[in-house]
Amino acid sequence: MSEKSLHAERAPGVLASARAQRPGAGVWTLAWPAIATNLLAATVGLINIKIVGALGAPAVAAVTTGNRIFFLLQALLMGVTAGTTALVARAWGAGDVAEAERLTRASTFGGALLAAVLSVPAVVFAEPLAALFHLDAPTLALAATFIRWNSAFNAGFAVFFVLGTALRAAGDTRTPLWLGALTNVVNVGLVYGLVYGRFGLPELGVKGAAIASGFAFTVGAALSLALWVGGYLVLGVGSRGSFTLPRLRGLLRIGWPAALEQVAWQGGFILFLWVVSLYGTAPYAAYGIGVSILAISFVVGFGFSVAASTLVGQRLGAGDVAGAAASGWRAMRLSVAAMIVLGGAIVAGAGPIARLMIDDPEVVRLTVVFIYFLGTMQPLMAIEFALGGALRGAGDTRFPLLAVFTGLFLFRVVPAAIAALVFHAPLNWVWGMLVFDYAVKAGLLVGRFARGRWKHVQV
Repeated sequence: MSEKSLHAERAPGVLASARAQRPGAGVWTLAWPAIATNLLAATVGLINIKIVGALGAPAVAAVTTGNRIFFLLQALLMGVTAGTTALVARAWGAGDVAEAERLTRASTFGGALLAAVLSVPAVVFAEPLAALFHLDAPTLALAATFIRWNSAFNAGFAVFFVLGTALRAAGDTRTPLWLGALTNVVNVGLVYGLVYGRFGLPELGVKGAAIASGFAFTVGAALSLALWVGGYLVLGVGSRGSFTLPRLRGLLRIGWPAALEQVAWQGGFILFLWVVSLYGTAPYAAYGIGVSILAISFVVGFGFSVAASTLVGQRLGAGDVAGAAASGWRAMRLSVAAMIVLGGAIVAGAGPIARLMIDDPEVVRLTVVFIYFLGTMQPLMAIEFALGGALRGAGDTRFPLLAVFTGLFLFRVVPAAIAALVFHAPLNWVWGMLVFDYAVKAGLLVGRFARGRWKHVQV
């Protein structure tokens, strides 16, 4: 069988659909598996917080801190995957499946290597990193333990994440769904077993939660690699010599602004969390619980971000500029509608949901207030998700960086810090800065996409 026919077998109908679908079509087809994948992940996050919440507010604060540090370390990896999305989608849309496979191979190896390097400072400097958040001594020790163990599994997470990104860029959002479902089942079972000492496993508390999550991602990575090497995925392993300097430069040229965006995003969240920590452990824990609850809505927006990135990249690769624009706007409209519905439902049930998560009246009260603030921002967040994804899919990764820096730092973190440190304002003033952040980012991204400069980005 020739290489050309083998590529055709791996991608039945996808290239044709990239060219033949009407403008704006296909958004939901690509979005729903990504939404389902991340809804499962968000649900698992809620379950994990519920399991750990039985250990008290310090344990929740420790896990919140550990996850935030983990996300910061993964920011550079997400920059690599921004290049993966843009370039793989362009190659796939242009019909060059062989180059899409070579890019996938280079991205996977590069991502795993980067993640292994990033794990070293996290393991070595776990205590100083956790100490940034004004935690008391017992909570600090728990957070450092979580950071250290979670970071030990960085490479497995990287392989799982990069391969899933490449598959989505090629239009296959269903395989990552099933792989994610398996990973989540393993995650929940191990978290319950290792936190409480069930199923014959040792009782490890917060450390057990970190080990469980890391091991679950490792299982997902191993299965993904087995399917990839075995030829069961829409993308093959690519030819030898894929890991070349020109190809890496192409990935990094697109990816570095997205990496800086993620660093700025996660760094801004850490600074905002630091401001919240000035008000005590209860507000700090409330922030972690509130974000975990609203993640059910966030992941819907992320699904439309994936669809927008994939379709915009593929249609530009196929020369369909009008279709790329239509796909971006349609993804935004669907994202806004879906997040309004989910966000509204969460706001309406904020009290009972918060009480389900933790048995601490003060943490529950603060969680409800936080949900009210962030829940009303769901339409603006939906715009950020969808149009940010559309711009990245086009290779225009610098403007989302500018938008994140402007909204998150200039309109959220700095005013919140001034309110807390200078004016000693109530906590609600800090929560209120979320409104300005998301309004500014949404406005900037709408303006950028409407002007259309992203249509001429060379990748």
